[in-house]
Amino acid sequence: MARRYAVASTKGAEIRTRIEDKRQAAYAGGGQARIEAQHQKGKLTARERIELLVDPGTFREYDAFVEHQCTDFGMATQKITGDGVVTGVGKINGRTTYLFSQDFTSFGGSLSRTFAAKVCKIMDKAMLVGAPVVGLNDSGGARIQEGVDSLAGYAEIFQRNVLASGVVPQISLVMGPCAGGAVYSPALTDFTFMVRGTSYLFVTGPDVV
Repeated sequence: MARRYAVASTKGAEIRTRIEDKRQAAYAGGGQARIEAQHQKGKLTARERIELLVDPGTFREYDAFVEHQCTDFGMATQKITGDGVVTGVGKINGRTTYLFSQDFTSFGGSLSRTFAAKVCKIMDKAMLVGAPVVGLNDSGGARIQEGVDSLAGYAEIFQRNVLASGVVPQISLVMGPCAGGAVYSPALTDFTFMVRGTSYLFVTGPDVV
């Protein structure tokens, strides 16, 4: 019996270690070098922006350990925990608010199918409880390696933008150079704010045009 408990305790410690390692990987985003590059451009990271926006200690993150499922174009070996977006719920001036913050250090903040699922989840929850949605956008648009899956993800987000219109407030903050779907979605929201000198909106890139 004692041996059984010892084995269970060891396995429990291993699981806790794996979870903590995964949590630290999620906090690291695309890595220290990319975080420093973001700071050198006068920009904050996705997590830093959320920390400044919400009331201290109120943010609860969803799906922090999510990774993309794409295997094409060598993507099977290129995975970043969180997959380019931080999502969750917190309070702003005491009011419950659902948020997503795109992480430019992770694949340029580009949208994958799993990225879209994370955003759709918090939008659905916001409509369910009647809370505002705040999106902090810093993204190059669709993740081209995922092709139609990425575009379908944007379609799901756009549909929720429309369904939420007049139901809950939708607020977009454009925090960096955004293109494609990362522009179309803010255009469908109630308010769009931009940062002077660092944020831009492009319909799409010149190679696509």
